Amino acid sequence: MKLINSLSGRFLILTTVFVMLAEIMIFVPSVARFRADYLMERLERAQLASLALLADDMLDYDLERELLTNADVFNVVLRRDEVRQLALSSPIPSPIVATYDMRDPTAMQLIGEAFAQLREPEDQVIRVIGHPVADGGLLIEVTMATAPLRSAMLDYGLRILLLSAVISVITAVMLFIAVRILLVRPMEGVVSHIKSYAAAPEDARTIIVPSASVTELRAAEEALLSMQTELTGALRQKERLAQLGGAVAKISHDLRNILTTTQLFADRIETSQDPLVQRMLPKLLGSIGRAVNLCETTLAFGRAEEPPPALTRVLLAGIVADVLDSERLAAGDFALSFAEDIPAGMILRADGEQLFRVISNLVRNARQAIIAGDKPGEITISACEDDIAWWVSVIDTGPGLPKRAREDLFQPFNAGARKGGSGLGLVISAELIRGHGGRLELKRSDKTGTEFVICLPKAELNIAQAAE
Repeated sequence: MKLINSLSGRFLILTTVFVMLAEIMIFVPSVARFRADYLMERLERAQLASLALLADDMLDYDLERELLTNADVFNVVLRRDEVRQLALSSPIPSPIVATYDMRDPTAMQLIGEAFAQLREPEDQVIRVIGHPVADGGLLIEVTMATAPLRSAMLDYGLRILLLSAVISVITAVMLFIAVRILLVRPMEGVVSHIKSYAAAPEDARTIIVPSASVTELRAAEEALLSMQTELTGALRQKERLAQLGGAVAKISHDLRNILTTTQLFADRIETSQDPLVQRMLPKLLGSIGRAVNLCETTLAFGRAEEPPPALTRVLLAGIVADVLDSERLAAGDFALSFAEDIPAGMILRADGEQLFRVISNLVRNARQAIIAGDKPGEITISACEDDIAWWVSVIDTGPGLPKRAREDLFQPFNAGARKGGSGLGLVISAELIRGHGGRLELKRSDKTGTEFVICLPKAELNIAQAAE
């Protein structure tokens, strides 16, 4: 069973089958050709027997019988010209059932007649007509039994089939050995490299060295080499980043404690009446606050292990209303308006809590950008759907994102989007949306404002798709 399920075993079986089919395709016309040759040989023998009449116009019965027996026919008629014809005859055991003309038969005619002969087990009498050899006359006609013909055809066919089987086995074994040496063993080598690399991907010794002489296998080995090299580099970089992240987390923890103490001291000197202190203190407190916030955000990001979304049917309008209520309070008296364009009763399949966090983060970023620009503005949340997905847009009329921020928008600790920000909000939001199978995109950002789009797919991912 193991051999049958292997590539070389299946190749052996297929080779045997295809060679046998090829031999059968050769067998069919071969048997038909054998029958035609057999009949032509009987016509030649009969012609030679009939020519004895030229030497002696009157043959005795025994000699005539012997000539017909040697020719393996019952009767012979040789037409020499329009007037003369020679004839040998003996009793016919049964009526003639068929006549076959061998003068100009087609290939399909010979094949059909041959297999009709094989299907008929009874001994019958047939008439065969042909051209005499060596221009020995106009026409020769014999009657003969079919049993010897059928027996000879069966014997020839069995020998052909046996030869075909031997050729098939020999060919299959030779091809099996060739495929085993040229293809299977190199492929097993590639599989062995993959297994050894999977066991220790950090070990550079497990990276494959291309050596195959077959073009396709060589290409596969080179592709595997490229993938292993990139993956090993990525794993090393990931390990270094993990170590760096651990160090940053420790430093952030200690730095947060130091900054908290500093903040306490700053709070105490807030009561100082020194004009210089009063002028510098707000900036000092703001800087310390931002530093503490950055440390806390870094620690939170390092600890974050977002659970997979609990997908349920949620009402989008309710989530948007909660977000806007919170942001209106945060905006206070600033000239900032909020609008929503959500279809009534629009229901999404999502994790309500995670979707609230994403939309809240986008709206909060838009509010802070507009307030930082110190110009009146508007934030709009709209939604629509089609046959493929639900689409939620967050649009603001703020100053737009700087070019540097747009280039690395979804990279951790990209602080170019907002002064004093940690750059983690959009990263976390994008991860949450990816957990839903969707995507968070920046559709546009210019002097007229910024638009983010959330795409949540409607199709459920089945097991087969997830395996891909």
